[in-house]
Amino acid sequence: MRHTAFFAARESAMPNDALCRQLAQRVITLMREPQKPLCAVENVRLIYAEEPLPRTPMLYPAGIVILFQGHKTGYLGSTVFRYDATKYLMLTVTLPVECETDATPQQPLAGMSLTVDPASLQDLLLSIGDDEQFQPQPQTSGIHSAFLSEEMLCAAERLLDVMDKPRDARVLGPQLVREIIYYVLTGPIGGALLSLVNRQTQFSQVARALRRIENHFAESLSVEMLAAEVNMSVSAFHHNFKAVTQTSPLQYLKRYRLHQARLMMLQDGLKASAAAVRVGYESPSQFSREFKRYFGVTPGEEASRARQTGALQPFDAA
Repeated sequence: MRHTAFFAARESAMPNDALCRQLAQRVITLMREPQKPLCAVENVRLIYAEEPLPRTPMLYPAGIVILFQGHKTGYLGSTVFRYDATKYLMLTVTLPVECETDATPQQPLAGMSLTVDPASLQDLLLSIGDDEQFQPQPQTSGIHSAFLSEEMLCAAERLLDVMDKPRDARVLGPQLVREIIYYVLTGPIGGALLSLVNRQTQFSQVARALRRIENHFAESLSVEMLAAEVNMSVSAFHHNFKAVTQTSPLQYLKRYRLHQARLMMLQDGLKASAAAVRVGYESPSQFSREFKRYFGVTPGEEASRARQTGALQPFDAA
């Protein structure tokens, strides 16, 4: 298996251990103390887990993930990646991955995830303007990692500080999110963010096909249809799709459908047969076989397990 070198930034990690411990404690306090209401900041979600999780299929949405404590190991195709309090993770498309979590009640997983709004990103680029020192290199993969800078951590600290103050969260929160995204954009993997606003690249064509899958996953979608919609030959579409997602179009569609069916069963209370039909399966028995092959348990076993553990979310931004 390939390891993280393919997307790890080539720079030294700065020793920010003390600051990370402080930020982790801040997340833990915000999540554990219900008497201090957590104030929402748009496009921000706190990450918190007290239990370890073995290698499990998850659907990671696009965004930036910063951990202050604990670590995760992810598996995407032939690539193995780890992120922790030294390196942040960035996804520019939604990806089905397998991930294991290192966390305990004594040392919980603690961090935050940020969703990047393309309109806000475009506005940030306009503010940077024509700067000769800003020359990010285009990147085609949908997943990247780089070392956390002290500037990013300090901005994250200020963001956490406003999350129990309603007015501060509303007024200052979006600016602090913008600041963190600025540091990512001007950092070693900033070129990957540009793909979210550049409409004239092979990445943008694949991203368009992914949006088609996400919005119409229950329909009868073929590789030929998806390739034609983004003006690619079938062979070029296969090649570029795999460069972005590390998987084939049909495999991606199947995994996306299975995750959506799991969500329908766990959150909407649908039976497996009904969920199968809702996500585009014609045969409930085929759905059950593929569900067990992917998740390792039958649909009924998964629903029972989730009810017992409270694990109702198939999406995991961490």
